[in-house]
Amino acid sequence: MFTPAVGKNTKISNQEKVLFTKHLSTMFKAGIPLPESIETLILQTKSQSFKLVLKKVLSEVDNGQTLSKSLSHFPKIFDQFYISLIQISEESGTLEQNLEFLTLQMTKDYNLRKKVKAALLYPGIILTAMLVLGVFLSIFILPRLVEFFESFDIELPVTTKILLWFARLMQSHGVIIFVLIGVLMVLVKFLVRIERIRFYWHILLIKLPVVGILVSYSQNARFTRNLGTLIKSGVPIVKSMEITADTLSNDKFKKDLYEISKILNKGRSIGFAMENKKYWEYPVIVSKMISVGEKSGKLDDVLLYLGEFYEDEIDDLSKNLSTVLEPILLIVMGIAVGFVALSIITPIYELTGSIRK
Repeated sequence: MFTPAVGKNTKISNQEKVLFTKHLSTMFKAGIPLPESIETLILQTKSQSFKLVLKKVLSEVDNGQTLSKSLSHFPKIFDQFYISLIQISEESGTLEQNLEFLTLQMTKDYNLRKKVKAALLYPGIILTAMLVLGVFLSIFILPRLVEFFESFDIELPVTTKILLWFARLMQSHGVIIFVLIGVLMVLVKFLVRIERIRFYWHILLIKLPVVGILVSYSQNARFTRNLGTLIKSGVPIVKSMEITADTLSNDKFKKDLYEISKILNKGRSIGFAMENKKYWEYPVIVSKMISVGEKSGKLDDVLLYLGEFYEDEIDDLSKNLSTVLEPILLIVMGIAVGFVALSIITPIYELTGSIRK
């Protein structure tokens, strides 16, 4: 029976888990027994939640449970991928080597997520700045222009009329519009939690420009690297496919990987199954390379190579993304600023011209 503070849904940071695995591997190399290693890590760990988790793990180990069984009580911290590698290591007597290998793979996964976030950071900042500026203009500036321009005894240009229409809209219904936008965002966030809707939302994400490429690269990198790691560690291929599917965050990739794993039970190969156009999110290069790996008996090496390939692709994309998007975003901002400036300056210029006459 778990206490609420150390329940099955307890979560810790990825960095804490990487450090735990790395330090445990180091202690195994030094010949320190498992219970003593965990006791030392409990003292070193700063997170109080993780301390409670490790104390529970230590209690299980002291009672004769294996490390993999003890860790499996906390699926939110140690996923099936992690548990399976530990279990295989314990059975084969390669725990020391696989802990080191697991640390490397977890570090790569952590870096992969950081690269994806970094690639989306710059456009996110620019779009947020544009949104904040738009809200500021809509609430504080544009409504004041309505009375000012309506006092002009001249025919206003089309651009100014459009700006005034928008200003009146913000003046009379601005608060309601922004509240509705907020409600819509919350509603979308709630709807994507529903499994069927989330599945189609994830398909849409894959098809979006730029974002879709990042999603595809990150999911393929995680799929190939994790599957290659499991196969190299001796996990049966069908079980490896199912475990790998659970490590993917996109439902389209996950669902199709489960289907492919079922096809393997019928005697088909992974490469052959992936050539089905139904699984379009997995690129041709992936299915072809996997087919080569299956025929040559070096599937694990090919998969790990593909994982590194897609990680490098994400790295290149993240470096080039700001270079590609910067002129596009500047053009959009320039058009918006130019439109507002033209709408304000043109009627004033016409008015001063008529006064001179």
